[in-house]
Amino acid sequence: MDVPLYETLDGQVAVVTGATRGIGKRIADGLVDLGATVYAGAREPADIAAEDRRAIELDVTIDDQRRAAIDRIERETGRLDILVNNAGIMDSREPLAEMPTEVIEQTLQTNLQGPILLTKHALALLVARPGGRVVNVSSGLGKLGQPQSGGMAGYRISKTGLNGLTRYLDGEYGDRGLLANSVCPGYVQTDMTEESAPRTPQQGADTPVWLARFRPEAPGGAFWRDRAPKAW
Repeated sequence: MDVPLYETLDGQVAVVTGATRGIGKRIADGLVDLGATVYAGAREPADIAAEDRRAIELDVTIDDQRRAAIDRIERETGRLDILVNNAGIMDSREPLAEMPTEVIEQTLQTNLQGPILLTKHALALLVARPGGRVVNVSSGLGKLGQPQSGGMAGYRISKTGLNGLTRYLDGEYGDRGLLANSVCPGYVQTDMTEESAPRTPQQGADTPVWLARFRPEAPGGAFWRDRAPKAW
């Protein structure tokens, strides 16, 4: 698909949640390679060893940390161009009736409530310039057209909700220049998949990094996989 892209992200600022390993680390790597100033979010900032990015304490389930992260970015750079909501957890394969309540709550807090509220705090910076981007790392398991069976109730519902956040942001803030998109990275070798998946983290990060390169005239409010739009 022919989409207008930035060739470089020099001068732009990004924050990536869950950036210590897997897809999140590879997304941060890609944005650094493109020249962006990258804040790498982690529950333990010491886990961010690379010196070419700024480690930032960010457990997306804790509002004080969500607020403090955005405040620090504003204080240090005065801008935010890209927010990648990547942090997420996988629940168990039980159906809803059998899944422990605390597992459901933790999954929704991490995968859905965290991105919603982090985005809320970031919006003023993201819409300060045309073309601020929100990239929500979702999943094909959250597609409404996908048969919703096979357990992982909290995970599936949280990713459907994350797609809903994307559509809301596009409807509410698209006319102010915000580009919000969801992406399915595919089945990727991560801690959550126990390295059993066919795709590498670098392959999973390719489309999120590509979405982060969208220029202001590029499309928003869509669901993507392998750089192509997909049905919700």
